[in-house]
Amino acid sequence: MKLKPGQRLPFKRRRMKKTDYRARLALLKSGLPRLVVRRGNDNIHVQLVQYAESGDKTVLEEISKNLRKLGWRCHCGSVPAAYLIGYLIGHKSVETGFKKAVLDMGLQSATKGNTLYAVVKGASDAGLDIPADEASLPDESRVRGEHIAAWAGKLKGSPAYARQFGKSDVENIVKNFEEVKSKIGGMFKSKFDASNRG
Repeated sequence: MKLKPGQRLPFKRRRMKKTDYRARLALLKSGLPRLVVRRGNDNIHVQLVQYAESGDKTVLEEISKNLRKLGWRCHCGSVPAAYLIGYLIGHKSVETGFKKAVLDMGLQSATKGNTLYAVVKGASDAGLDIPADEASLPDESRVRGEHIAAWAGKLKGSPAYARQFGKSDVENIVKNFEEVKSKIGGMFKSKFDASNRG
C-alpha cells in the first residue's frame, strides 16, 4: 500500500476489518468489563474481558460446546445454546465478583432476538447487569427452543430433517433445555449454600 506524503497507515486490525476502534473506545469509556460474544456456524464463544494498558485480560471464557458435558444434546450454535452459555458465564461472573458488564459484539451484525442477544438474556437472568434494549432480547419461547421443535415437527420424515438436524435430539429440545438450565443453576446454588454455611 503506497502512501502519499502526510498520509498515515491505518492500524492493521482496521485494514483487515477486524476491529472498529471507535466502537471499541466507546465500550472502554464505560469502565466496565466487556462481555465479548463471537459466533461461528456451530459454536458460540463468550469471554469476560477487562481492559489493561498492557493488553486486554480475559477473566472468564466459555464455549457452547462445553454444554455437552452438562447433557446438552442439540446444536451448539442455536438460540437455546446461546442462552445457556450466557447463563453459565453470567453465574461465573457474579460468583467471581463482577456485577456489571457491557456487550461487545465486534463487527457482527445483530438482529432482534438472535444468538448474540440470547447470550445477553442468559447472562442477565444469572444476575449479571448488562445494558440492553428489552425489545432486542429473544422471547421465552425462542429461548426454550419451541420454534426449533415446531420446525422439526414439520420436517419429520422428510430427507430435509436428517440434513438439517442430523442426530440432534430436537424433538426433546425444550425438556433438554430445562434440564441443562437447572443443572447450571444447581451448580451455583450449591456453591452459594456451602459458602453461607461456612
